[in-house]
Amino acid sequence: MSNSKINRRQVIKNISLSLGAMSIGVPALDHESKSATEHVIDGKLSQLKGNINHSACRWCYQDIALEEFAEKGKDLGLKAIDLLKPDEWGIVKEKGLNCSLATDSFASIVDGFNDPKNHEILQQKYLKLISEASHAGIQQVIVFSGNRNKISDELGLEHCAKGLDTLVKHAEKNNVTLIMELLNSKVDHADYQCDHTPWGVALVEKIGSNNFKLLYDIYHMQIMEGDIISTIKKYHEHINHYHTGGVPGRNEINASQELNYPAIMKAILETNFSGYVAQEFIPTNNDKLSALKEAISICDV
Repeated sequence: MSNSKINRRQVIKNISLSLGAMSIGVPALDHESKSATEHVIDGKLSQLKGNINHSACRWCYQDIALEEFAEKGKDLGLKAIDLLKPDEWGIVKEKGLNCSLATDSFASIVDGFNDPKNHEILQQKYLKLISEASHAGIQQVIVFSGNRNKISDELGLEHCAKGLDTLVKHAEKNNVTLIMELLNSKVDHADYQCDHTPWGVALVEKIGSNNFKLLYDIYHMQIMEGDIISTIKKYHEHINHYHTGGVPGRNEINASQELNYPAIMKAILETNFSGYVAQEFIPTNNDKLSALKEAISICDV
């Protein structure tokens, strides 16, 4: 066989590999990244690298029974499910998964800790939730700033710190971390106060406890700030949890949107992060579990 034929065969092989990589929305396969496709066996991700603790937000898959979602999610590589209420914790635990972030029906994005009129009722309900989470072995509970409602950023910061003080002290005693979510106020949550990383960081520093941190939502902060990787590197010590989502649209995190999730995940790992990364996109694929499988593969760096 001539050298020209050998070269032609190699070129065709290389083209096929590149096209295969493009079809799943990840960079062209090389020695380090080819496992992202090789570990899909019989529809399951069975050879994950183990660097990322994969989770997924329950609300994105509400039309799938929780028992089924937990069982099939575990097959795909999930270690946990996010944003579960107390009556759901035991269901996922029986399937061998954790609740990576606890919530309850009273938790309000709009009516949060930046308004003193909400403090008494929130403190009462969160004290109970923190205790319940601790008893169940759940280490994180979500909180929200609330909408501005003409409250200045400076005053909102003071109010949040005051309203959270009792809860943070209770969390410290119960080995629970409260995490406040950063949300965008441009598209999804108009008037929400904790809508920029520096504001959230200032609150973390004011409270000054290892049991109060931020939930850095990559989708939301791309809309508000951009500069995702630099922000993560700068403020990673203030961040205890991550959410994903494609921009624009909050859909799949593949090549249909603008964020480079493999690069973002690598940047997160470089900070020695050992918490959870939870998928929080709304699948457009009718097969939602297939969309989740793709997202886990993309983030498995």
